[in-house]
Amino acid sequence: MIPICDPRAAYLEHQDEIDAAVRRVLDRGRYILGAETSAFESEFADWLGVRHVIGVASGTDALHVVLRALGVGAGDLVATVAHTAVATAAAIELAGATPIFVDIDEESFNLSPSALAELLDRYAERPIRAIVPVHLYGRPASIAEIMELAGRYRVPVIEDASQAHGARIGDRRVGSFGTAAAFSFYPTKNLGAIGDGGAIATDDDRLAEKMRRIREYGWRNRYVSEDPGMNSRLDELQAAILRVKLRYLDHDNDRRRGIAARYSLALAGIDGIGIPYDVPGHVYHQYVVRSQRRDSLRSYLERRGVGSLVHYPMAVHQQPAYAGRIKCFPSVLEATERVVSEILSIPMYPQLDPADAGVVSRTIEEWATERS
Repeated sequence: MIPICDPRAAYLEHQDEIDAAVRRVLDRGRYILGAETSAFESEFADWLGVRHVIGVASGTDALHVVLRALGVGAGDLVATVAHTAVATAAAIELAGATPIFVDIDEESFNLSPSALAELLDRYAERPIRAIVPVHLYGRPASIAEIMELAGRYRVPVIEDASQAHGARIGDRRVGSFGTAAAFSFYPTKNLGAIGDGGAIATDDDRLAEKMRRIREYGWRNRYVSEDPGMNSRLDELQAAILRVKLRYLDHDNDRRRGIAARYSLALAGIDGIGIPYDVPGHVYHQYVVRSQRRDSLRSYLERRGVGSLVHYPMAVHQQPAYAGRIKCFPSVLEATERVVSEILSIPMYPQLDPADAGVVSRTIEEWATERS
């Protein structure tokens, strides 16, 4: 079976360095918020081009902490998309706020600026308190247009960059545009830990200080809570591992782009298959094809030993926990619902053998030929 992803391959590729980093932490005996976390926060901030990075326990917590630090809470509306990991909506509700789902641009799968503009105008009397665009699958959202709209309506933007480590718009990396940004280090991410982890990026000094307090019980001084806080800390082992992997991230993203280019060349023009529209700065967390016969294609791939996944089989507003109780804008998310019925992620990770990528492409072509 050719797997859809293989986080173990990333470990094996850098095993000696990762093992040494883990041993360094174990020998030092400081396992929470020590030298490794501080060093990773500094190195990741430099790499992103921001002033501050705050390590937390997950990408969900990263979004949650930012919202709380901005004072977003009960009764507040937060604009985001329903075509995303459910963590985006879960974090908004953890902060006590209410998501409102905005339709996507069908080409990019990301937040539609035109739909967002209509929403902000429609809700002028009950302002939207924050906007959370998601850089989905490694493709940057239309952040310039989103930031212009946000500035016009004075709404903070929190980038959900959990699937877009290293993606660029021009000469800037995503995560450096908004008021703050959230990253996940789940093991399958472009920058993945060996366990859970997350981080927040920001250029706002005061906001950064508040978020550092919130992540650890609201402490400025130990055991004295100045704010209502929580326990969400990136542990030393994960920070040490991430420091190793960060050194190779740009190279790994180049490898992802190379695999994507091979896929696109092989799959272009195949009847019944839509390929992702490439843009500069895309880092291909997933390579997502579209087909109106998606389930048939997925079954065919499985029978021939090719892994695939649907990210995500239901939009958030369609899932039982959210259906009927979360507002959508417009009331029917036509592009979102059409996309989720057609998408399929095929194998994508830096260590994927080019020969295996060729097998994936040929198998899709064989499926299309048999059904023509």
